[in-house]
Amino acid sequence: MRPLLPLALATFAVGTDAFVMAGLLPAIAADLEVSVPAAGQLVTVFALTLAVAAPILSWLLSPLDRRKVLQLALIVFVVGNVATALSPSYPIALLARILTAAGAATITATASSAAVTITPPERRGRAMALVIGGLTLSTALGMPLGNLIGGIDWRLTLWAVAALGVVAVVGISVALPKVVLPATSLVARLAPLRQPKVLSILVVTLLVMAGHYAVYTYIGAVTASATTGSFSQALTMILFVWGVGVLVGNLFAGHLVDKRAVLGVAVGALAGGTVLLAISPLMVSNLAIASVWAAIWGITDGMASVVQQHRLVTLAPASAPMLLGLNSSAIYFGVAVGGGLGGLAQEWLSVTLLGVPAAVLALLATTITVAEGRVDPAKASPKAAENRH
Repeated sequence: MRPLLPLALATFAVGTDAFVMAGLLPAIAADLEVSVPAAGQLVTVFALTLAVAAPILSWLLSPLDRRKVLQLALIVFVVGNVATALSPSYPIALLARILTAAGAATITATASSAAVTITPPERRGRAMALVIGGLTLSTALGMPLGNLIGGIDWRLTLWAVAALGVVAVVGISVALPKVVLPATSLVARLAPLRQPKVLSILVVTLLVMAGHYAVYTYIGAVTASATTGSFSQALTMILFVWGVGVLVGNLFAGHLVDKRAVLGVAVGALAGGTVLLAISPLMVSNLAIASVWAAIWGITDGMASVVQQHRLVTLAPASAPMLLGLNSSAIYFGVAVGGGLGGLAQEWLSVTLLGVPAAVLALLATTITVAEGRVDPAKASPKAAENRH
């Protein structure tokens, strides 16, 4: 447990950095003397850089000790946040966000692969859930706290994120043992990409994230009728319970995949998310109902994140860094696609009906997963997977 805590802190820092900027855009735009849409490109360039860099850097750095990779990545991450906090102009801030994303690109995947390597097979699901839980906790606590600090000065938020990165790198240096993955040739590392199963898992990750974030990106507008009169506080409550739900889903899925058939857990999480998205138009007119709905929806989202990573690692443990890097790319591309499609859908749908097209994407992800199980029904238990490897 002790070595896993700084790994979770590292992913918490990355998640806070990735998500908190959206709430700071008006202040950033005013300070850097640009429009809010232009300031929004700081978020876009961060997400795109991370999505593109994650698999490339994970592959290039895969032969190195996981502890050293995390130390280097966190140092770059900290420097990037400090540079952003000190940026005197918009172009410099844009370059600083690219540098920050380059550091962040390998942190989540490397932390997950390190957790898998130092944990016995029968506890890997829970270990991954704890590490991913840091990323999840950032949505429940990091975003509200970051915005609270940003209310004083947006630059203070980035200083706070940089401080988290410093604490994480110190914790990893002290608590994490040297973690070297088994020597594997480049051909062997790339071999899983020839497996249709790997590609289908990555496609499912992209689709399910696109579905969930087609709604989440516009959650303020989606729940506007439930938050009338106290918009800021009510929206904060909905975001908070959603984030707590995601954290619960992470931990619950981590326990389940260590005990039960992973494919069954995956189908349950994906199908549950599909249903929650589909009924969202009926759930967002009342604050109490919207809050309960958001919490349960968050649970399904959190479960899906853990299960997808676990499925990839189970398929090819030796290629875990590269596969988890690709999964990170699928996640961030899914977030971008979901936000874009959600915006386009509002051209012909009311914002409260975004859950309908979102549910179609989630249903497609569920269908692909079910079809994969029918093609290869011998998916049964974690022990069976362990024996195959």
